[in-house]
Amino acid sequence: MKSRGEQPAHQYLQRESGAPLNERLYWDRVIGFLYGRLRERAPLLFRAVTGSRMTALLGFVNYDLFLGGRLTGGARFLKEAGIDLDECLDPPESLTTPRRIFERKIRYESCRPLPEEGDAVVSPVDARVIIGSCATQSALFLKGKLFTLDELLGKPLWLCAFHDGDAAVCRLTPELYHYNHTPVAGRVADLYELTGEYHSCNPQAIVEVVTPYSRNRRTVTIIDTDLPQGSGVGLVAMVEVSALMIGVVEQRYSDQRYDAPRPVTVGMWLRKGVPKSLFRPGSSTTILIFQKGRVRFSDDLLLNQRRAEVQSRFTLGFGLPLAETEVRVRSLIARPTRQERSNL
Repeated sequence: MKSRGEQPAHQYLQRESGAPLNERLYWDRVIGFLYGRLRERAPLLFRAVTGSRMTALLGFVNYDLFLGGRLTGGARFLKEAGIDLDECLDPPESLTTPRRIFERKIRYESCRPLPEEGDAVVSPVDARVIIGSCATQSALFLKGKLFTLDELLGKPLWLCAFHDGDAAVCRLTPELYHYNHTPVAGRVADLYELTGEYHSCNPQAIVEVVTPYSRNRRTVTIIDTDLPQGSGVGLVAMVEVSALMIGVVEQRYSDQRYDAPRPVTVGMWLRKGVPKSLFRPGSSTTILIFQKGRVRFSDDLLLNQRRAEVQSRFTLGFGLPLAETEVRVRSLIARPTRQERSNL
């Protein structure tokens, strides 16, 4: 592995073609310094940087101040990041600051159509995804690398329900669309926040910090899908993880488009594929946890993950091929296994 001063590239796979692409890593040298020298030599200062006050200040400077817009480069940034202005609801001339770019709305019904399969479990975000199992005997064991289930979920009741379940870790990058959409249809059984830090979602930072997603501030939504008109995949935990410069995950559920947004509450019925919340702004992660044996992930996601030729920092950090696949919000990521519905 290269020294911290010369970080290796990080690649992910384009889903449609299967081609490996180089990720543009924002603030990579800064992240390398924070999670290298600063973390080792000045741990108190490192903890301050990853705390709530500093992440709010960094977010304000980067995404709200005029200087932040100058540094981002406006139209140049839009072009380099590959943001498709034709899919945006708001006119391009209104995207004048980094915050407006990162919090943009899109014509998701036409540019992110739901799969024809009515039983599809869909991606909650535009993201790069890793999938696997929480069972220690699984070849795709994720628990203990990216998170520990008991810390991630916080409540013993849900830890029991999701024991040895399956997970999809969806990592957003700053240029991507930052609304979370509902991956399934069902009723909200629980909703709660867990306090924590604000670690970066840069791949190098994830590798450096043990079980980083268990440590960050996060919002957990438990969705019961074993109901009439539900998706029939048991209980689903949707964990929205805050990160460096992500001070808030704002709940903004809308049944139609982005109309009349309202907070998500316990007992609320959620339609599949509609806006649920917004990361404000930067990069972050959404994790889906499924009960054991209730879903089968899409074959291409399973195969892509083990492609050893992809230059992934996760492979270097965890010692096994672990390549991400880029997925689009509302696209198919799993199907139900058609086993008997859970009584939990």
